[in-house]
Amino acid sequence: MSFNIALSGIAAAQKDLNTTANNIANVNTVGFKESRAEFADVYANSIFSNSKTAVGGGATTTQVAQQFHQGSLQFTNNALDMAISGNGFFVTSSSVGTQDYSYTRAGAFKRDADNFLVDSAGNYLQTFPVDKEGNSTSVSLTTTQPVQIPDTAGSPVKTSNVSMTVNLNSSEKTLDPANFDPDDAKTFNNSTAVTVYDSLGESHVLTTYFVRPPGAASGGNSSWVAFYAMDDKPVNLDAGAVGSYVKDTDTDTDGDGIVDPTGTAQTTGGWTGAVVSFNSVGAYTGSNPATITTEALGTGGSNVLSAAADATQQITIQFDNPTQFSEKFNATALSQDGVTVGRLTNVEVGADGLVTAKYSNGSTVPLARVALVRFSNEQGLTQVGNTSWKATQASGEALAGEANGGTFGSLRSSALEQSNVDLTTELVDLISAQRNFQANSRTLEINNTLQQTILQIR
Repeated sequence: MSFNIALSGIAAAQKDLNTTANNIANVNTVGFKESRAEFADVYANSIFSNSKTAVGGGATTTQVAQQFHQGSLQFTNNALDMAISGNGFFVTSSSVGTQDYSYTRAGAFKRDADNFLVDSAGNYLQTFPVDKEGNSTSVSLTTTQPVQIPDTAGSPVKTSNVSMTVNLNSSEKTLDPANFDPDDAKTFNNSTAVTVYDSLGESHVLTTYFVRPPGAASGGNSSWVAFYAMDDKPVNLDAGAVGSYVKDTDTDTDGDGIVDPTGTAQTTGGWTGAVVSFNSVGAYTGSNPATITTEALGTGGSNVLSAAADATQQITIQFDNPTQFSEKFNATALSQDGVTVGRLTNVEVGADGLVTAKYSNGSTVPLARVALVRFSNEQGLTQVGNTSWKATQASGEALAGEANGGTFGSLRSSALEQSNVDLTTELVDLISAQRNFQANSRTLEINNTLQQTILQIR
């Protein structure tokens, strides 16, 4: 009997040593949860025995229970690293389309060759689908799917409208628009530029040059001439834009210093511009022509587009409350409605689990929302390696939900949850387990000595 008691004590001490050693070995394992060996005494009795004099039969291991308390967060430079602050588990699957889920707290995710988010073992991170505004369309575990991050976003959209807000300095010196040359900064007062796109998504630079002509101020009203160029090539206004300034026409019938509209297409070799007018308090009063539209950019005198692009593209330039004050020239707003194909520049994960991708064309696309699950009894989960668990009858069914909702916790991007092992405590437990092993070994040794003594009785 005493041999069995000593052996059970040794086995219990060995289990304690093994558990402690495993904790120490995983002190740097991301998402690892420490275990605790739990023991119970062995006690046998019957209705015919005297319970007052009964001796226990030793110790037995009842459970190696994992402790799911929070580990500390380690912040990283990888936006795809995620840590759960609070309860909850990430959901992973071994392949696309399967519902054989595993659950983990290790959030070291990365992109695979097909741009899916996977963990270090290649398991796919499961997410909820979202609409264009980033709202989840379902929070059921059965509708989760791996998230794939596209390298590109959108199709090209050619620029049709450009809007600008500028202040033109009323104290600028006057220049003769007839001498305008974009390569000579002395022939214009100011310039500003905006990137626009053709039908293929190729970028071009549309530059607006402002010239303050002689006699521009008259009767409290002032005018400027705006010329346009794309990629440093002249861009004339639409031939039907009556009222445009024609650079190489020098007829000035009313003496205001500005060449009057001819109502015809520009003279060969000319460069048409728009006349922009202000009143005596520097407020915008309109332009001539009223609608400033370029000629077709791939034809005529402009022809600044490649042969494969839409040659009929025209751009309407709108002045949004420009001013003419006695202060330095500045452009406070420049915008256009064209879009090029976007290249992936950044991926972000919000505290609510929303995965968004940002692209070089300025678009931000919500892709999915990270799915989290919780269990009624976390210690009922069974370990499957790679810091992952599977649901069992003891753990209960996985309950799915979003981060920052209920008891699922919140997500921290660019962070990892470290092992929750306290190394100091484990070293103390190691010493204690060693002493227990030695004591039970000594009990076994003494039992052996007693039996030897009995066998030697004559």
